[in-house]
Amino acid sequence: MSTDSYSHQLYQSANAAKELPAPGKLAQQHSEELISLIKKEIELNNGAISFQRYMELALYAPGLGYYAAGSTKLGESGDFITAPEISALFSQALAKAIVPALDESNIILEVGAGRGRMAADILLYLQQQNKLPDEYWILELSADLRERQKQTIAELVPELNDKVKWLDNLPQHFSGVVLANELLDAMPVQLFQKNENDIYDVNVIWKDDSFAFRFDSSFDQRLTYRVKEIEAELQSEFNAGYVSEINFAAEDWLKSIAERLQKGIIVLVDYGFPRHEYYHAQRSQGTLMCHYQHRTHPDVFVYPGLQDITAHVDFTAMADAALESGLKVMGYTNQVSFLMGAGLIELAALEEEKELQQQMEIAAQIKKLTLPHEMGELFKVIGFSKNCDISLPAFEFRDLREHL
Repeated sequence: MSTDSYSHQLYQSANAAKELPAPGKLAQQHSEELISLIKKEIELNNGAISFQRYMELALYAPGLGYYAAGSTKLGESGDFITAPEISALFSQALAKAIVPALDESNIILEVGAGRGRMAADILLYLQQQNKLPDEYWILELSADLRERQKQTIAELVPELNDKVKWLDNLPQHFSGVVLANELLDAMPVQLFQKNENDIYDVNVIWKDDSFAFRFDSSFDQRLTYRVKEIEAELQSEFNAGYVSEINFAAEDWLKSIAERLQKGIIVLVDYGFPRHEYYHAQRSQGTLMCHYQHRTHPDVFVYPGLQDITAHVDFTAMADAALESGLKVMGYTNQVSFLMGAGLIELAALEEEKELQQQMEIAAQIKKLTLPHEMGELFKVIGFSKNCDISLPAFEFRDLREHL
């Protein structure tokens, strides 16, 4: 066992905190309440909790976690902005892409719907195409976000309000189209470090009036087996000190969807890499990143409850989990290719009649969605199907499944 903290070395904590704007008094009090809650859990667990548990509490602790409290997360006044918030064209293209699947199963389930903008824009587009689903379900754990979603639907598509139904849990059995945008990256991850002849869990302790990391030899068979499996696939062992994440929570979530889905498709959009890129030797400090007032930094211990904590997605792991669960991988590509394959250019052409200023804004939105240094390459789209022979043309523009 090692009790060394590597937070300052790995995540440059001190520098990150200095460069961020200080929260207001109420926000600081909120964060301190969450810190106290996490400290108590550490005390009750012999002085350490897993990083996965820390991330879970920081994001989802009832009433205090980042996604469980009432602060604005999305948009210009929040901490980050998602593709549906950038442009309605994103949701329109996604809606157009899934139309073939709606002929088979006329239910849409969106998991983690943000402020509800994607749901509203999808419904509006499908209404215009006479392809409205029987129902549009939203599974949202955050009471605050659920209320914001209801407001968005009521404001943008009030006539379709009766189409939308909010769920507390996954249905036991259903058929339909499952959608999730930037959901997997916010699921709590396990953090590991490779040492000379050992695999360490990276746990969280309270030391010198702050959170810190601690290495402990791992007895988690699932974790140790996966790390060895990755090394075997890469045909190279990680160097001593290599740190990264494994998102078993995302894999288990997909398996739970697969168990309940009787017939239909699943389309997931998120940022990440196939395994050989995710665990590249040069990415030796993992992919953890925090978002606070439109600033990104790597210090997961700054302002708990006030910042988002994310990790990139290992899309190879998601594909493997899908196959193990009886799903078929129907497509995998980057966001720009998916949007182009879904007819983004044709959708944008319909906006030509708008004023010049609006046209310029739309052009800027398209650039942000598609350019390689923006969202075009880093964001990926992966699709799965079950008990249906459906192909989505959006995946055919540039099929990257061989890279998984």
